[in-house]
Amino acid sequence: MTVGHKGIFGQVAFAGAGHAWARDMRGRADMRVLAPLVRMGGGPLNPEAGDLAVTAGWGHAGQGGVTMPGKGRVIARDYTNEERAAIIGGAQTMGLTEDVVFALLGERTYDVFMNDIAYWSNIPANVWEYTIGGYQVIKKWLSYRESDLLDRSLTKEEARAVMHTVRRIAALLLMERVLDANYQCIKQSAATRSSQDMY
Repeated sequence: MTVGHKGIFGQVAFAGAGHAWARDMRGRADMRVLAPLVRMGGGPLNPEAGDLAVTAGWGHAGQGGVTMPGKGRVIARDYTNEERAAIIGGAQTMGLTEDVVFALLGERTYDVFMNDIAYWSNIPANVWEYTIGGYQVIKKWLSYRESDLLDRSLTKEEARAVMHTVRRIAALLLMERVLDANYQCIKQSAATRSSQDMY
Protein backbone atom coordinates (compact mmCIF):
# COMPACT_ATOMS: atom_id res chain seq x y z
CA MET A 1 0.00 0.00 0.00
CA THR A 2 1.23 3.49 -0.81
CA VAL A 3 -0.38 6.64 0.47
CA GLY A 4 1.18 9.99 -0.27
CA HIS A 5 0.39 13.65 -0.42
CA LYS A 6 1.94 16.84 -1.67
CA GLY A 7 0.79 20.27 -0.58
CA ILE A 8 -2.79 21.14 0.34
CA PHE A 9 -4.40 19.54 -2.68
CA GLY A 10 -1.34 18.38 -4.53
CA GLN A 11 -0.85 14.91 -5.94
CA VAL A 12 -2.58 12.28 -3.87
CA ALA A 13 -1.56 8.75 -4.68
CA PHE A 14 -3.01 5.53 -3.38
CA ALA A 15 -2.47 1.98 -4.53
CA GLY A 16 -3.88 -1.22 -3.12
CA ALA A 17 -6.94 -3.46 -2.85
CA GLY A 18 -7.32 -3.50 -6.61
CA HIS A 19 -7.15 0.28 -6.97
CA ALA A 20 -4.32 2.39 -8.32
CA TRP A 21 -4.99 6.04 -8.96
CA ALA A 22 -3.58 9.49 -8.56
CA ARG A 23 -5.51 12.73 -8.53
CA ASP A 24 -4.62 16.38 -8.55
CA MET A 25 -7.34 17.57 -6.16
CA ARG A 26 -7.07 21.20 -7.26
CA GLY A 27 -8.18 20.37 -10.78
CA ARG A 28 -11.07 18.06 -10.02
CA ALA A 29 -14.48 19.45 -10.95
CA ASP A 30 -16.17 17.28 -8.30
CA MET A 31 -14.10 18.92 -5.58
CA ARG A 32 -14.50 22.47 -6.93
CA VAL A 33 -18.28 22.35 -6.36
CA LEU A 34 -17.79 21.59 -2.65
CA ALA A 35 -17.96 24.51 -0.21
CA PRO A 36 -17.29 27.53 -2.42
CA LEU A 37 -17.80 30.72 -0.39
CA VAL A 38 -20.60 32.69 -2.01
CA ARG A 39 -22.62 35.84 -1.43
CA MET A 40 -26.40 35.79 -1.03
CA GLY A 41 -27.87 37.01 -4.30
CA GLY A 42 -24.52 36.67 -6.10
CA GLY A 43 -21.69 39.10 -6.63
CA PRO A 44 -18.29 39.39 -4.99
CA LEU A 45 -17.65 39.44 -1.27
CA ASN A 46 -15.94 42.52 0.18
CA PRO A 47 -13.69 41.63 3.14
CA GLU A 48 -13.06 45.32 3.87
CA ALA A 49 -16.81 45.82 4.39
CA GLY A 50 -16.99 43.00 6.94
CA ASP A 51 -18.33 40.35 4.56
CA LEU A 52 -16.03 37.74 6.18
CA ALA A 53 -17.20 38.34 9.75
CA VAL A 54 -18.50 35.18 11.44
CA THR A 55 -21.74 36.35 13.07
CA ALA A 56 -24.10 33.42 12.50
CA GLY A 57 -23.98 32.31 16.13
CA TRP A 58 -21.48 29.45 15.92
CA GLY A 59 -19.91 30.18 19.30
CA HIS A 60 -19.87 32.48 22.29
CA ALA A 61 -17.76 33.09 25.38
CA GLY A 62 -18.81 31.02 28.34
CA GLN A 63 -17.83 31.16 31.97
CA GLY A 64 -14.10 31.60 32.47
CA GLY A 65 -13.57 32.52 28.82
CA VAL A 66 -14.36 29.01 27.59
CA THR A 67 -15.77 28.98 24.06
CA MET A 68 -19.23 27.47 23.98
CA PRO A 69 -20.68 26.15 20.71
CA GLY A 70 -23.78 27.73 19.23
CA LYS A 71 -26.39 26.55 16.74
CA GLY A 72 -25.14 28.67 13.88
CA ARG A 73 -27.16 28.69 10.69
CA VAL A 74 -27.34 25.83 8.19
CA ILE A 75 -29.86 25.08 5.48
CA ALA A 76 -30.30 21.47 4.38
CA ARG A 77 -31.17 21.02 0.73
CA ASP A 78 -30.93 18.72 -2.28
CA TYR A 79 -27.89 18.90 -4.53
CA THR A 80 -28.33 21.06 -7.63
CA ASN A 81 -28.12 19.31 -11.01
CA GLU A 82 -24.68 20.90 -11.57
CA GLU A 83 -23.38 19.70 -8.19
CA ARG A 84 -24.71 16.17 -8.73
CA ALA A 85 -23.21 15.97 -12.22
CA ALA A 86 -19.78 17.11 -11.02
CA ILE A 87 -19.79 14.68 -8.08
CA ILE A 88 -20.97 11.77 -10.26
CA GLY A 89 -18.28 12.58 -12.82
CA GLY A 90 -15.62 12.49 -10.13
CA ALA A 91 -17.02 9.25 -8.73
CA GLN A 92 -16.75 7.57 -12.12
CA THR A 93 -13.04 8.43 -12.35
CA MET A 94 -12.60 6.64 -9.01
CA GLY A 95 -14.62 3.61 -10.07
CA LEU A 96 -17.52 4.50 -7.77
CA THR A 97 -21.16 4.30 -8.78
CA GLU A 98 -23.62 7.13 -8.22
CA ASP A 99 -25.32 5.16 -5.43
CA VAL A 100 -22.03 4.51 -3.65
CA VAL A 101 -20.73 8.09 -3.88
CA PHE A 102 -23.91 9.56 -2.38
CA ALA A 103 -23.99 6.84 0.30
CA LEU A 104 -20.47 7.97 1.25
CA LEU A 105 -21.03 11.74 1.02
CA GLY A 106 -24.70 11.87 1.98
CA GLU A 107 -27.91 12.12 -0.02
CA ARG A 108 -28.41 15.78 0.91
CA THR A 109 -26.16 18.78 1.31
CA TYR A 110 -25.96 21.93 3.45
CA ASP A 111 -25.35 25.61 2.95
CA VAL A 112 -23.44 26.77 6.03
CA PHE A 113 -23.66 30.45 6.85
CA MET A 114 -20.83 32.68 7.99
CA ASN A 115 -23.17 35.66 8.41
CA ASP A 116 -26.30 37.12 6.78
CA ILE A 117 -24.64 37.56 3.38
CA ALA A 118 -21.87 34.96 3.04
CA TYR A 119 -22.09 31.17 3.17
CA TRP A 120 -20.26 28.04 2.14
CA SER A 121 -22.43 26.32 -0.43
CA ASN A 122 -22.78 22.56 -0.86
CA ILE A 123 -21.23 20.86 2.14
CA PRO A 124 -22.41 17.23 1.83
CA ALA A 125 -24.28 15.91 4.85
CA ASN A 126 -21.70 13.30 5.85
CA VAL A 127 -18.91 15.86 5.52
CA TRP A 128 -20.81 18.37 7.69
CA GLU A 129 -21.55 15.66 10.28
CA TYR A 130 -17.99 14.25 10.25
CA THR A 131 -16.58 14.08 13.77
CA ILE A 132 -13.18 13.66 15.37
CA GLY A 133 -13.10 13.08 19.11
CA GLY A 134 -16.86 13.47 19.26
CA TYR A 135 -16.89 16.98 17.75
CA GLN A 136 -18.17 18.02 14.34
CA VAL A 137 -14.95 19.22 12.70
CA ILE A 138 -16.26 22.19 10.73
CA LYS A 139 -18.78 23.30 13.34
CA LYS A 140 -16.08 23.21 16.04
CA TRP A 141 -13.72 25.27 13.86
CA LEU A 142 -16.45 27.87 13.29
CA SER A 143 -17.30 28.08 17.00
CA TYR A 144 -13.86 29.56 17.70
CA ARG A 145 -14.08 32.06 14.85
CA GLU A 146 -17.11 34.11 15.85
CA SER A 147 -16.25 37.79 15.38
CA ASP A 148 -17.06 38.58 19.01
CA LEU A 149 -14.48 36.00 20.12
CA LEU A 150 -11.82 36.86 17.56
CA ASP A 151 -12.43 40.59 17.69
CA ARG A 152 -12.10 40.68 13.91
CA SER A 153 -13.35 39.18 10.65
CA LEU A 154 -11.79 36.15 9.05
CA THR A 155 -8.92 36.61 6.65
CA LYS A 156 -9.42 35.33 3.11
CA GLU A 157 -7.11 32.42 3.95
CA GLU A 158 -9.17 31.53 7.03
CA ALA A 159 -12.38 31.66 4.99
CA ARG A 160 -10.78 29.30 2.46
CA ALA A 161 -9.79 26.93 5.27
CA VAL A 162 -13.40 25.74 5.58
CA MET A 163 -13.50 24.99 1.85
CA HIS A 164 -10.20 23.08 2.03
CA THR A 165 -11.32 21.13 5.10
CA VAL A 166 -14.60 20.16 3.44
CA ARG A 167 -12.73 18.89 0.39
CA ARG A 168 -10.23 16.92 2.47
CA ILE A 169 -12.98 15.25 4.49
CA ALA A 170 -14.89 14.46 1.29
CA ALA A 171 -11.76 12.86 -0.17
CA LEU A 172 -11.34 10.75 2.98
CA LEU A 173 -14.97 9.64 2.84
CA LEU A 174 -14.65 8.71 -0.84
CA MET A 175 -11.53 6.63 -0.08
CA GLU A 176 -13.12 5.03 2.98
CA ARG A 177 -13.88 1.64 1.43
CA VAL A 178 -10.47 1.33 -0.19
CA LEU A 179 -8.74 2.36 3.02
CA ASP A 180 -10.83 -0.13 5.01
CA ALA A 181 -10.02 -2.92 2.54
CA ASN A 182 -6.32 -2.13 2.79
CA TYR A 183 -6.50 -2.15 6.57
CA GLN A 184 -8.09 -5.61 6.50
CA CYS A 185 -5.37 -6.80 4.09
CA ILE A 186 -2.59 -5.50 6.33
CA LYS A 187 -4.30 -6.83 9.47
CA GLN A 188 -4.63 -10.29 7.92
CA SER A 189 -1.02 -10.23 6.76
CA ALA A 190 0.23 -9.17 10.19
CA ALA A 191 -1.85 -11.84 11.92
CA THR A 192 -0.31 -14.64 9.83
CA ARG A 193 3.29 -13.71 10.64
CA SER A 194 4.85 -15.61 13.45
CA SER A 195 6.59 -13.84 16.30
CA GLN A 196 9.90 -15.14 14.91
CA ASP A 197 9.34 -13.22 11.68
CA MET A 198 9.15 -10.02 13.68
CA TYR A 199 12.83 -10.17 14.75
